[in-house]
Amino acid sequence: MVKGTHQAKEDPRNKDVQIFINGTFYARDEARISVFDSGYLVGDGVWEAFRVHKGKLVFIDDHLDRLWQSAKVTGIMLPFSRETLIAHVQETLSVNGMWDHIHVRVMVTRGIKKTPSQDPRLTISGPNLVIIAEHKQAAVESKKEGIRLFTSTFRRGSPDYLDPRLNCHSKLHEVQALIQAIEAGADEALMLDTHGFVATCNATNFFMVKDGEVWTSTGQYCMNGITRGKVLAVCAKQNVPCFQKNFSLFDVYGADEAFVTGTFGGLTPVVKIDGKPIGTSGAGPITRQLSNWYEQWIEREIQA
Repeated sequence: MVKGTHQAKEDPRNKDVQIFINGTFYARDEARISVFDSGYLVGDGVWEAFRVHKGKLVFIDDHLDRLWQSAKVTGIMLPFSRETLIAHVQETLSVNGMWDHIHVRVMVTRGIKKTPSQDPRLTISGPNLVIIAEHKQAAVESKKEGIRLFTSTFRRGSPDYLDPRLNCHSKLHEVQALIQAIEAGADEALMLDTHGFVATCNATNFFMVKDGEVWTSTGQYCMNGITRGKVLAVCAKQNVPCFQKNFSLFDVYGADEAFVTGTFGGLTPVVKIDGKPIGTSGAGPITRQLSNWYEQWIEREIQA
């Protein structure tokens, strides 16, 4: 089983899920997209992923805000409203008999090209919309034991050529960072920004705790994570000192606690970075408290 923040319990129901592609449902093994699709050819697409608990699309407005912003930034004209997209997601859940502990990924590409090319003017179809919903529950091992990070030599890019806040299909540099971490014996990668400060992880946002304070990066060189934002809001509400700031590996190696955040795993403790132990085994007290407050927020969302 893959260790890390995306470690999930095996669920045999997923082999029979129906995939939504442009209004039609296909069996998982039969779901296909053209090799001339912009996303396949040049990574020209945007995506969003969110959780469904007890029928509730958790923090859906935040996720749709991010999807619409990403589409606008990349010049992809979405041919549907937010309400229509939600209806497509609900139909996907209904077709698959899904209600709880569901992970949904929505992908939108610019469309089909008439020939392999970067040029958007060669697109001959409207955007392609794919919705994949799976029975997906985070495995307890990562939460209980924590994960190990390795600092990659691949940096998070500058906003002037590929803004790290953009949730797009072009993720190769993050994949390269993760491969480095795996080859180094770690679970996931820690990534620095162009100035050498700690930015984020390859697929999650990074936080550290020192002397009762919670630190995370400025946000200029990392994905504007929904869970990251919720942790910042929880800290503000509960009067936990929390700072978005520049800090280096010097600070990280001396941290009392560290954790990463993501939609799928919530808050996951970090126990080693570059082979150096962080705190004690498992989650530290502040990480546990923040995780509890975050889970309580989700419960309130479900009940709303």
